[in-house]
Amino acid sequence: MALATPDTKAEGIARFVPIVGWLPRYDRRFLRGDVIAGIAVTALIVPKNLGYAGIAGVPLQNGLYAAAAGAIIYALFCTSRHISTGPSSSLAAVAGGAVLVTKLGGAQAAQLVAAITLVTGLLFVLFAVFRLGWIAQFLSKAVITGFLAGAAVDVVIGELPKLTGTSSSGDSAWRELWTWLQSLGDVHWTTVLVGVVSLAVILALRFLAPRVPGALVLVVGGLLASYVLDLGSHGVALVGPVPRGLPAPKLPPLSAFEDHYAVIGIAAFALLLIGFSQTAGDARAFAARHRYRIDVNQEAVAQGMANIGAGVFQGMPVSTSLSASSLNESAGAETPVASLTTGALVLLTLIAIAPVFSSLPKAVLGAVIIDAVVFGMIDVAELRRLHRVTRFDFWVAVAAIVGVLSVGVLAGVVVGVTLSLIWLVYVATRPPMPLLGREPGTQVFRELDEHPDDETFPGVAVLRLDGGLFFATAEALENRIRALAEKVGPLRTLVLDLEGVNFIDSQGSAKLSELHELTEASDVVLRLARVKPHVLAVLRKDGIVELIGEDHIHGNVFRAVEAS
Repeated sequence: MALATPDTKAEGIARFVPIVGWLPRYDRRFLRGDVIAGIAVTALIVPKNLGYAGIAGVPLQNGLYAAAAGAIIYALFCTSRHISTGPSSSLAAVAGGAVLVTKLGGAQAAQLVAAITLVTGLLFVLFAVFRLGWIAQFLSKAVITGFLAGAAVDVVIGELPKLTGTSSSGDSAWRELWTWLQSLGDVHWTTVLVGVVSLAVILALRFLAPRVPGALVLVVGGLLASYVLDLGSHGVALVGPVPRGLPAPKLPPLSAFEDHYAVIGIAAFALLLIGFSQTAGDARAFAARHRYRIDVNQEAVAQGMANIGAGVFQGMPVSTSLSASSLNESAGAETPVASLTTGALVLLTLIAIAPVFSSLPKAVLGAVIIDAVVFGMIDVAELRRLHRVTRFDFWVAVAAIVGVLSVGVLAGVVVGVTLSLIWLVYVATRPPMPLLGREPGTQVFRELDEHPDDETFPGVAVLRLDGGLFFATAEALENRIRALAEKVGPLRTLVLDLEGVNFIDSQGSAKLSELHELTEASDVVLRLARVKPHVLAVLRKDGIVELIGEDHIHGNVFRAVEAS
């Protein structure tokens, strides 16, 4: 069987709704694996989605609404055979941050989250249609790593009162933690016992039996304990009513958009940036492993439509779930029928057993949430790698963590984007400009900092610019040359190696004219080496080639030095 992916040249409606192309040709040999995978994923996500709804600050059933809508609608539009789409801890944290900022609760919080989900879906579709995925590249991996880690810690602090039967408040994670610590004199010890046992069980299963769905075991065990021990009558807080039934399609009221458009916009943009990179990367990884092709833009459309559907059915944001997708793969999924199965089983859960969750202790739900965010959002290995490889990136990640804990998850998005832009400007305006020397006995020129014993030539300096020569770097190049003249001493020739210059604008071209005047006034000959054709074309149009002289532009550094 072949899905309607680029290599099948799908036409007509199948280009936009791929299931139309592949479902009529579905190979029934795959049915057993798809159904088993759908059941396995359902067992994983149902208890977790209850927790994700808690993180987002919406009724627990809304997490299941989103899970069903996301799984079913994604399967209609996707080109990946293994991706599982639904709520996640990181998306829930952003939505929950928006709820905290607006101080809404109950039905109004659910309406706000649904509105955010709808806008996120529309942004996904727009990004795909206009091929704007490059915008997501402006949020660096270091910032995303720090942002998610900070959001995870923020969520954990918010869940601590559930484990102790106390309360906390504050407009930042630091303040919330402080008020929780102050409330510890009033802890409810039965709740503490339930919370500690819950954490011990789910962590033990994670480390000792990782194949066992810890969240499912804990939720089932918590429900049984609540019933057998009558925990509610002993003062242990329960999650409360979870209604049976399916959601009706319903758009959030216009007032939700009008009153909170800024919050909705920031949250939706953050969800897009987080989800877009996850979608493309995960879909490509599964496709490469199983040797089929996916359409990245169509995947963005699928995620967008899944979010639109989740928003219409009063759910919360959805995206690629790597843990669920990996389970989907390992359980034998071969097609998106597995995702359809998951969606159908979640709907069955809502119809048949949703009220059972009403008796779940909040301490158990808190343990599920803490496990999910700590192990799903805090990438310790990546933080260690950043610390080992590039300290600056590590401190950017730390700054993102501190920013989220200080100003909240939603404002932390703005902090993260700002940090990314500052880092981008910093890197763009300070390109490396190393001095070069010749490897003895060769015509190879390389960096003197790394090879201090290489040959240099009296009165000749060879400087390489590693980056574009444009308005943001032009002054940096002039400053480097002036500092070089003071450091090296009297020069008769300056060779600029432009091999690393892939782009030049009018200001960069004008800067070469100024440098020619500067060197000429100091009786220094300016020579250019290894100029790329498209850069040379700009220099010709601006008259720089004529100014410097054709005979002062060389094919390699060796010839430029030899001509000095």
